[in-house]
Amino acid sequence: MTATAKAEPRTARERRRQQTTAEILEAAWELCRGGGLASLSLRELAHRVGMRAPSLYSYFDSKHAIYDAMFRQGYEQLRDHMAPFNARRPVTRSIVKEGVRRWVAFCTADAVRYQLLFQRTIPGFEPSPESYALALEHLDDARQVLVDAGVTDQSALDLWTAVLAGLTSQQISNDPGGDRWSRLAEQSVDMFFDHLGALPDNPPEQRRE
Repeated sequence: MTATAKAEPRTARERRRQQTTAEILEAAWELCRGGGLASLSLRELAHRVGMRAPSLYSYFDSKHAIYDAMFRQGYEQLRDHMAPFNARRPVTRSIVKEGVRRWVAFCTADAVRYQLLFQRTIPGFEPSPESYALALEHLDDARQVLVDAGVTDQSALDLWTAVLAGLTSQQISNDPGGDRWSRLAEQSVDMFFDHLGALPDNPPEQRRE
């Protein structure tokens, strides 16, 4: 038997393992959306994917490891969702408004995902360094947008994240499926930059004489 022939079944097993892992994560998301993040049951999860609960440990060594994989997956989805905005330069107020709309839409589309990524909902859960690196990358992207807009103070970044998180949390908690708070996203951008005296809405070079 050639080395290539030996490698083929191993590759097939890896593909099956990846497929099963993806199925477990999909089922975990579905269960959490039905009963909340803290309600995730390994027994019910195993039942959903057609295996016994102990078999889950062949893929994840703990319930927190499943949460960690979900956390990582959520941030990968957010990174891909925000990539078109993060690549746009120069930064203008209209571009920032577009980015905020994209971010709020992503967050409000899935309340459970938002809670896992941005709130400490699960007692004792801390993402792994590898997964948390994606969260830091997302924060660095936000920081870079502000820097390119002329805002460099750390307190301004703190205010920025607090405003956006506040709008999103209010929308999810008090008007799920609506737009009572999400429609204020653009207004929040104007308030933020007007407060700081940064990123004029109509820069001098764009004004008509």
